[in-house]
Amino acid sequence: MSHPTAPPARRTVLTLFGAALATTALPHSAHAAADVRAAGLDDPVKKDIAMQLVSSAENSSLDWKAQYPYIEDIGDGRGYTAGIIGFCSGTGDMLDLVELYTDRSPGNVLAPYLPALRRVNGSDSHEGLDPGFPGAWRAAARDSVFRTAQDDERDRVYFGPAVRQGKADGLRVLGQFAYYDAIVMHGDGTDPLSFRNIRRRALRSAMPPAQGGDEVTYLDAFLDARVWAMRQEEAHSDTSRVDTAQRVFLRRGNLDLDPPLDWKVYGDSYHIG
Repeated sequence: MSHPTAPPARRTVLTLFGAALATTALPHSAHAAADVRAAGLDDPVKKDIAMQLVSSAENSSLDWKAQYPYIEDIGDGRGYTAGIIGFCSGTGDMLDLVELYTDRSPGNVLAPYLPALRRVNGSDSHEGLDPGFPGAWRAAARDSVFRTAQDDERDRVYFGPAVRQGKADGLRVLGQFAYYDAIVMHGDGTDPLSFRNIRRRALRSAMPPAQGGDEVTYLDAFLDARVWAMRQEEAHSDTSRVDTAQRVFLRRGNLDLDPPLDWKVYGDSYHIG
């Protein structure tokens, strides 16, 4: 992460989320369903906004497309963090990505590191990766096949599941983005700080629109639960990506993330016109 004072924003150990979404009711009315269809985070313009918002927190930059070659150990116990969404050598998603890349492009510069990636998975170790892996990653990022693989794994593991769950809950673009940002940082699985458990915590105090609840009230509850989860880990204790970003949009009633957007992360100001 390029911001010297920003705490690491990395997920806990991942499990595949796409095949195991939490059980939710269908939208309670045709009107709610139509609203979601009309305002999806998967719209290309909205998706680009989502990537800029995440990049402002993860890389202190709106230029998310410049992050394909990014790689460093940010000291959060998850080994190397790299790429457009922060794939980590210690959480399994980097391994999955390099395996996908190797399936599509055998003999690529990262393929020789697959045995080491399998060994270090679940730890912060660099064993077998140093000194050459960061340079190999940056070299691979010049390959369009690798960049596409990053896009595809982002969508499979993070973006797609977040948007599907958000739509199932009857949420508009901001709510779908709140889910996406939470999955990027926390992953999903049985860990008490994972996305699904953050969502369950929110459901104790509010219902989403699909279950007859008020959208703003529910998103407030979800963001409260997200902040609680972030504060359980020192690495995530700066909650500005919620407090001075997502909560700002919510207070302004901008449930569709329509520009202009102004927000702050770690004290830095950002604007999308």
